[in-house]
Amino acid sequence: MSLLEQIAQAVIDGDEVSTPKLVEQALAEGAAAKTVLQDGLLKGMTEVGRRFREGEYFVPEVLIAAEAMKAGTSVLKPHLARAGVKPEATAVIGTVRGDLHDIGKNLVATMLEGAGFEVIDLGVDVPPEKFVEVCLSRKVDIVALSALLTTTMAMMEQSVKQLKAEVRPTPTIIVGGAPVTQEYADKIGANGYGRDAATGAELAKSLVFGRR
Repeated sequence: MSLLEQIAQAVIDGDEVSTPKLVEQALAEGAAAKTVLQDGLLKGMTEVGRRFREGEYFVPEVLIAAEAMKAGTSVLKPHLARAGVKPEATAVIGTVRGDLHDIGKNLVATMLEGAGFEVIDLGVDVPPEKFVEVCLSRKVDIVALSALLTTTMAMMEQSVKQLKAEVRPTPTIIVGGAPVTQEYADKIGANGYGRDAATGAELAKSLVFGRR
């Protein structure tokens, strides 16, 4: 097994100790930082996403794998910066105003990072104006809105309306959460719907990278 394959496997296994050591070893042996990121860390997280989507992994395994990936990334970041390597796209994510649930949102954020996005996590109880403000302050490729309560779905719709009215060009918008459906996503004008964290991240990748 190559070093890059070992890095990917360490992420899959959620090995927070071995992952950064393997990254350091790969760099010491002359591997490019971007190669270590794409063919090691991100490849491992992509497999974690697949296993989660297929029901082979559950939330604890994903969170442990995410910690391993972050440990490896912390070693890699200075090398990526020196090499001028930046995230391929930017995603803004948040749970809409009135809703304080964050487990699903946090999983999606983790999966997006594992897919190569720079993720700006606005947290919970985020008003439409905050999503708009961030999208006006910098280039954002995709906005992910989460709602776990039927009572806050209206605020999701309001967030979509304000983003479309106030941000030009409007970023791609995806939505998700327990009460949300594809039909509701279509009704409020979202670009896509993710039924869970893994499919949401895959959808974001296809919508953003697929059009480049």
